[in-house]
Amino acid sequence: MMRSFRVSVFMFSLLIFILLSCSNELPFESQNDLSTPQVTLQTIEGNTVYEGILPGGALFKIWMPDNWNNELVIFAHGYVDPTQPVAIPESQLTLDDGTYVPDLVTEMGYAFATTSYRENGFVVQEAIIDLVELEFTFEELLPEPEFVYLIGGSEGGLITIKSLEMKKLYDGGLALCGPIGDFQRQVNYIGDFRVLYDYFFPGVLPGSPMQIPDELIANWESKYVPRILSLMQTYPDRVQQLIRCAKAPVDPNDPATFAQTVLGVLWFNVFATNDLVARVGDNPYDNMDRQYHGSGDDQYLNKNVQRFKADPEALANLKRMYDTTGDLNRPVVTMHTVGDPIVPAWHERLYREKVFPENGRIMYTNEFIWRYGHCNFTKEEVLKGFTLMVQKAKLYKELQLPMPTMVLR
Repeated sequence: MMRSFRVSVFMFSLLIFILLSCSNELPFESQNDLSTPQVTLQTIEGNTVYEGILPGGALFKIWMPDNWNNELVIFAHGYVDPTQPVAIPESQLTLDDGTYVPDLVTEMGYAFATTSYRENGFVVQEAIIDLVELEFTFEELLPEPEFVYLIGGSEGGLITIKSLEMKKLYDGGLALCGPIGDFQRQVNYIGDFRVLYDYFFPGVLPGSPMQIPDELIANWESKYVPRILSLMQTYPDRVQQLIRCAKAPVDPNDPATFAQTVLGVLWFNVFATNDLVARVGDNPYDNMDRQYHGSGDDQYLNKNVQRFKADPEALANLKRMYDTTGDLNRPVVTMHTVGDPIVPAWHERLYREKVFPENGRIMYTNEFIWRYGHCNFTKEEVLKGFTLMVQKAKLYKELQLPMPTMVLR
């Protein structure tokens, strides 16, 4: 993207149209009102904070530090329960050690911007466009940055990767714990966990793994979480078999992680399944030929576990909407905790296999963190990944500059 001029409202509309037209995918027909959004601002501890609404309806927030270094960091947040109101998920802006990401970024001199997206749920295609609108809105309100970096965690990690595969809008990307390797395998991992849970603990959860009733969603915290925890204490051997058969990560030295894994994976089945089925048009989960291992009687398990057959059109939509290609336009650094129970670390290996036939090492670097937990990174680890991404982005840009013309005398 050219950054040598400010984008007028007319040019904004034109550029969005061009961006989508040149894309490998057309997520939806834009009905956006591209009038200039209302913006409020306030000064908070050395930052001017701008808040408003993007043309597509998503909320946005920009932190501009007094000591701006002329570079912008855009944050793509992760999955949010579709039953919740659209809002910037502040909880995802805080690391497990309490570090507030906007403060961390602006203290280094970078501007920081994020958006709610226009909807919650599996909104990868919509989020890509909302992030484009966020960058253009930044350039409408403030001086144009020299470098723009995109970082995201979980679903935001997938959005980051797909954004850097589709367009040359960003100078570099940092994708944390994202389902970037194979989205159908991610769906199957969550679905397998639910069918295995229903086998080992029959009758606990109503509905089916691919049809979640409203009653289960509404009473998850008050009714079903206590029931799940109680049965885990009563039948610890069944829990062990469930974890083995599902190949779900736990920390064997920390018994509390068994409950964290079970509740975490089941939460995604409960709060994400209906949304995903609606977006792809039908059931994308398939375990018809799956053979499970690790129970007390695998033959009986495989004969009696519930089976599902994926709809071919839903699978095609899933691949089109959520799968990555490995064909990066700008350098990316990915990070993953090895013991991630929600988005397993095998995604990194699968993505690496996609990248290396297409791109050199400067385009892709992966860092593993030997720890249990989903996106469970320290401030120091995130800073290390971010610094590496910035270095690679600037090196890549230098390599793309034309060589000076030699004059023969």
